[in-house]
Amino acid sequence: MITSAHNPKLRLMRRLLSSRRQREREGLFVCEGEDLLQAARDAGIEPVEALVAGEHVAPELLAEISTLGHPPRVVSLFRRDDLPHGGRHVVVALWRVADPGNVGTLLRAADAFGAGIALSAGCADVTGPRALRASAGAAFRVPVARFDEAAGRRIALDAHAGRPLAEIDLTPPLVFVLGAEREGLPELEGAERAMIPLPGDAESLNVAMAGAIALYELSRRRPEGV
Repeated sequence: MITSAHNPKLRLMRRLLSSRRQREREGLFVCEGEDLLQAARDAGIEPVEALVAGEHVAPELLAEISTLGHPPRVVSLFRRDDLPHGGRHVVVALWRVADPGNVGTLLRAADAFGAGIALSAGCADVTGPRALRASAGAAFRVPVARFDEAAGRRIALDAHAGRPLAEIDLTPPLVFVLGAEREGLPELEGAERAMIPLPGDAESLNVAMAGAIALYELSRRRPEGV
């Protein structure tokens, strides 16, 4: 059992939890908790290593490296390259969405509706602890591609411009393009602008909410799946 805070495995996991640069350099990431570990295994992805409190490591040492308010019973180490990559007939492409909670929530929405995700530079890391928690295991099931790899007709969701989404042709292959509320979207040649009308007083929707609504609108029209 690991009883020293200076143990190389614990030190590595601490660095991976706190630093995107370390995750990219090492090609590894850490999941906290049994639910994420089980989600990975259900997707056919095995950890490089899993440390269980009280069996492999002293519980107080696991608590020291954890990013959670309540320390997990297990932390597990995975290879970034084992995550699914590529595209689907419907993709949600994110432009500079830096909030990991939003990226993780959109992974979860994409998982629910059978879509893929594409990320631009400046987006949050899907293997960071907050994004992984928000994804609720979807990070192990949803293929992720680069922003410029997303193939299909582009529908740019805009808070204040374009035709209502309900009037837009949503025949796949299709790419919903969304940006962070402050960043907005770049000029996208050939993209059609669409908006989600808001009858209430709110000026705009959170990017994760907008993405989930767009995917639901598509699934409503295509009940057999996107």
